[in-house]
Amino acid sequence: MKKSLFLSLLMAAFTLMSCSANNAEGNAEAANKSKADNNKMTKVELETSLGKIVVELYNETPQHRDNFIKLVKEGYYDGVLFHRVIKDFMIQTGDGNSKTAGPDTSLGDGDPGYTIPAEFVYPKYFHKRGALAAARTGDQVNPERRSSGSQFYIVTGKIYSSDELQMMTKRLSDVQKQDIFRRLITENTDKINELQKAQDTAGIQALQNELIQKTEAEAAQNPFTLTDEQLNAYTSIGGTPHLDGQYTVFGEVVEGMDVVDKIQNTTTGRMDRPTVDIRIIKARIVK
Repeated sequence: MKKSLFLSLLMAAFTLMSCSANNAEGNAEAANKSKADNNKMTKVELETSLGKIVVELYNETPQHRDNFIKLVKEGYYDGVLFHRVIKDFMIQTGDGNSKTAGPDTSLGDGDPGYTIPAEFVYPKYFHKRGALAAARTGDQVNPERRSSGSQFYIVTGKIYSSDELQMMTKRLSDVQKQDIFRRLITENTDKINELQKAQDTAGIQALQNELIQKTEAEAAQNPFTLTDEQLNAYTSIGGTPHLDGQYTVFGEVVEGMDVVDKIQNTTTGRMDRPTVDIRIIKARIVK
């Protein structure tokens, strides 16, 4: 092989290797960019009559995130009132009927006509101060704890002492057992109906004891506790721990908690509605 031809082939090989390396680097950069884009959280600015609030939507609650983005883009939230405000607890909005509501109008039932399946990412996301969560109807009519299609609240809450949290943990543990027992009752409805129809009192008592034992065993396998992150948050910045695991938390305030505090400190009247209307003037997606 001639020397010149050998050098040409060698240079071509180096060029190919360089291109391959560049392509690999390019592919790696593209993959990293794609991963970063997927991890990037959407931010929404709520321009209210008392100032601006910016919330960040969690990617781990995709149905709530996507629905919120959809309603923002449709202008659903533009003009709605903060119709329920409770100091040291939360501020609530999202009732579409509130846009044109008179001062004596009862609010809280307005929505787009659908609900969203619960997306509990607990205990990672909890009711710390500034948490964004979906409102819903009560367990009696909504055992699956599906969220309202539009109404949401921002947590203000209060700061708890360690002793208060210890007592609350005990209460929440009892609530957990009640939920388990209620589910087991639902799963055994047919059997209960048969025993009642047969007036089998002994059978009903035996089944009840069986379900109580199953409840205790299931609760023991996954006991209710507060994580170190929850304990730290609730004893420093505050929140509403008794709502944890009951309502979907799908985002948090990243700017404008001073505005949230202005809203929570407003004077309220009947049904916890502010006596002077406070509106979301405009909701928009921000980068």
